[in-house]
Amino acid sequence: MQPKITVYSKSACPQCESAKMLLKSRSLGFEEIQIDDETERLAFYERCGPSVRQMPQIFINDQRVGGLSGLQAALAQLGQ
Repeated sequence: MQPKITVYSKSACPQCESAKMLLKSRSLGFEEIQIDDETERLAFYERCGPSVRQMPQIFINDQRVGGLSGLQAALAQLGQ
């Protein structure tokens, strides 16, 4: 069963593009939610936790794994 993956991203974000390319290279489907408005993005960071201040933020099965390095670690644990 394929995990439910959501990528919160912003425009012109190299790490966001790398995360999406990694998922595509492994044929993993994902939903992308782009937050370009700074006020909306800051509110999103607040909801994620006090240490969150960058994009992308990736959730697998509704659990935040973090950014690109968190995604890589989570995929390794999932055997992907």
